[in-house]
Amino acid sequence: MRLRCFGEALDTDNYQGVAVINYTDKETPFTRIIGHKHFDPGNQQRTVISREFSREWEPGAEPFYPVGNARSVALYRRYAVLAEQEEAVTFGGRLGTFRYYDMDKAVEQALACAAKLLKP
Repeated sequence: MRLRCFGEALDTDNYQGVAVINYTDKETPFTRIIGHKHFDPGNQQRTVISREFSREWEPGAEPFYPVGNARSVALYRRYAVLAEQEEAVTFGGRLGTFRYYDMDKAVEQALACAAKLLKP
């Protein structure tokens, strides 16, 4: 998948109340809306949002998310075997586990990994 973003300035001081809302239903044509004001809050009268739209990856384009097909899963498993042989390196997060995490799950996974590493 490759993402395309389209920005828009709106005549409202707060469009959605939070920085990012993800949309996972089939009826919504975009993946998420980013409310940029929440990254640099202020007293602006207007706000800027971006809508991200997914599209299929094509040769020459930069892939943004892993595609879970047989080839890429097999490649990930080969890397996972190599990663297990590393003693001073920890692989985690979306790239290290070849999974998409919502932010709460990403933080949960990072804390569990840190607890395991910091165990005396």
